[in-house]
Amino acid sequence: MYNYTIYVTFKGKIYQTNVIANKQQSEEEVYQIAQEQVVKQWAN
Repeated sequence: MYNYTIYVTFKGKIYQTNVIANKQQSEEEVYQIAQEQVVKQWAN
């Protein structure tokens, strides 16, 4: 498992989020997880 720090743009703002993922996951998968986390937290 790896811990990634990802910056995601959402509604014109930049958010930092941490993602813990398997080392076999692609960069695109890790970024998708980060986007989902930010949307879940800030969509309301």
